[in-house]
Amino acid sequence: MNDSAHIDYARYDHIRPLLWTGDALELLDQRKLPFEVAHVRCDTSDAVAEAIHSLAVRGAPAIGIAVGWGVVLAARDIAADDGSAALQKLEPALLRLNAARPTAVNLAWALLRMRRVLGAAGTDWREVLAREAQAIADEDLAANRHMGALGAALIAPGSGVLTHCNTGSLATAGFGTALGVIRAGMAQQRIAKVFAGETRPWLQGARLTVWELQQDGIDATLIADSAASHLMKSGLLQWVIVGADRICANGDTANKIGTYQLAIAARHHGVKFMVVAPSSTVDMATASGDQIEIEQRDPGELFGVGGVRTVADGIHAWNPVFDVTPGDLIDAIVTERGVIEQPDLARMQAAFGS
Repeated sequence: MNDSAHIDYARYDHIRPLLWTGDALELLDQRKLPFEVAHVRCDTSDAVAEAIHSLAVRGAPAIGIAVGWGVVLAARDIAADDGSAALQKLEPALLRLNAARPTAVNLAWALLRMRRVLGAAGTDWREVLAREAQAIADEDLAANRHMGALGAALIAPGSGVLTHCNTGSLATAGFGTALGVIRAGMAQQRIAKVFAGETRPWLQGARLTVWELQQDGIDATLIADSAASHLMKSGLLQWVIVGADRICANGDTANKIGTYQLAIAARHHGVKFMVVAPSSTVDMATASGDQIEIEQRDPGELFGVGGVRTVADGIHAWNPVFDVTPGDLIDAIVTERGVIEQPDLARMQAAFGS
């Protein structure tokens, strides 16, 4: 069964992290969840870039959508007769948006889309940009709902699943990628139990994922990141389901730090491993994960929890935000174009070209 008609979207798809008001981009501030529901208003492209860098908005698809609207905002500051002239004047702002976060390929993908339509636009170039930004958001929501049904069809009824980081509505235009599969699986009564890892150091699993599921009435169990292998050994899990920030031509996948160790543990324990991401996350120009730039954030993020310092002074820390899971540890990659099982270069090229 992969019929999305069996999913009650009114129940499972009502959270929206981004809202274009017509003159500004309003973002649900994910740094403050779950204790405060607040919004950040972005009136400029630089404000969008700062919101992305500071994690007010996060998740590869959501970042791509935010960037699209960031270009629309940047366009307000310039005058040009056509799209080609506007593109030249917008380049500094586009470069600042591109630098906000280097690992998520959706950011560069969205900028490329905006550049392409702008370069071909005439005197109506501002309207062209706004239509393209809206299209990026609309296409993401449709892709997520389709991926949810495709991924859920792989899950046997009665299964237990574990997810990592946050890949739900908060990370996308709505419904989610990996969390969309979980929502669909719950709606179709395929999933019996959901576990979520806390996801240090920003605690996206603890702060965001279990909160999202709670809003949908889905009972999720939070675990410490270090408890995942023990949970797998218990026999309660059949699938680990994660998102992606970049998927390479050979199936190697960059995702939130901690994903790689989950894949290793899953293979050892006979637990299936699923990656769920839109085709915009697939980067066929990057041959393998060895070529991905891994973002390093402030080591100080490891020195405390919830603003309370837990580490002595003078301690050093290493804080990569992502890691790369080899394609040969992945049982299935789910995109809106279909399911790629046991991904490798040949199967990826068959699905996405070279």
